[in-house]
Amino acid sequence: MRAHLALGKSLAGIVLASVAAVGCTTAQQPAPKLVSETTKLKSAAQAAQSTKVTFNYTAKDRDCLKRAMYFESEHSDRDGYMAVGTVVMNRLTSGAYPDSICGVVAQQRQFAPGVMTREVEPVAEIELADAADAILRGERHSGVKDAMFFHTDGLKFPYRNMHYVTIAGGNAFYEKRGRDGELQTPAPLPSYEVAMNYLPGRSMMPVQFEALVPTAVPVPIPMPVATLATEPAVQAPTEAVLPDAAAPVAVPTPRPELSNAVFRGSLAHS
Repeated sequence: MRAHLALGKSLAGIVLASVAAVGCTTAQQPAPKLVSETTKLKSAAQAAQSTKVTFNYTAKDRDCLKRAMYFESEHSDRDGYMAVGTVVMNRLTSGAYPDSICGVVAQQRQFAPGVMTREVEPVAEIELADAADAILRGERHSGVKDAMFFHTDGLKFPYRNMHYVTIAGGNAFYEKRGRDGELQTPAPLPSYEVAMNYLPGRSMMPVQFEALVPTAVPVPIPMPVATLATEPAVQAPTEAVLPDAAAPVAVPTPRPELSNAVFRGSLAHS
């Protein structure tokens, strides 16, 4: 009997010791880490950013964008600026035009003559800069949609593929579509699939256009001075040194010639 009691006490002691050991082990395990809502949102944002198509731009590209928005909208207002800016970005992201903003704006026979050289009035700078920065952040003119073309409102052209979408800043914006309704140009990327990456202190402008954008402070050119001791030497005629021509870019169908247009009143009233 005593032997059975002793054996029972021993077994009970072993069971209690095991329970205590398990309790100690459980207590020492670290609590599971809670992922904060901020971390989740940050991870989601990084994942979304990695899926976007990135385009680089510089300070000169921003200036080219402002110039197109300003001169093509006839110095109108933010609505006109945003409409033209959307066309520039549509062309940039379509793959059918140059791969930089300045390349798009400076392309021959596409935008207004003198767009790269004329002076922007200082009074328009604040609203114009705000609109350009909004475009670079991803904002678009909702009415422009996939349009990559426009002309002065009030003109009519004898082409059946001009699908008009909106009027803004004195311009009529249109998409080129076939009889089946399909775009005849590569579709641009939607803004949520585009990321603009700023490159400070760099230029991506085609070489032939570098000299066209006015600088803030003109660089003075020293004049030759003749001395009394000797007769001034006769300088041989020199040839103007032109910058190396950049690789030719395929020019898409140019904007309609005004010679083919007739006045027919605003699209807004037609």
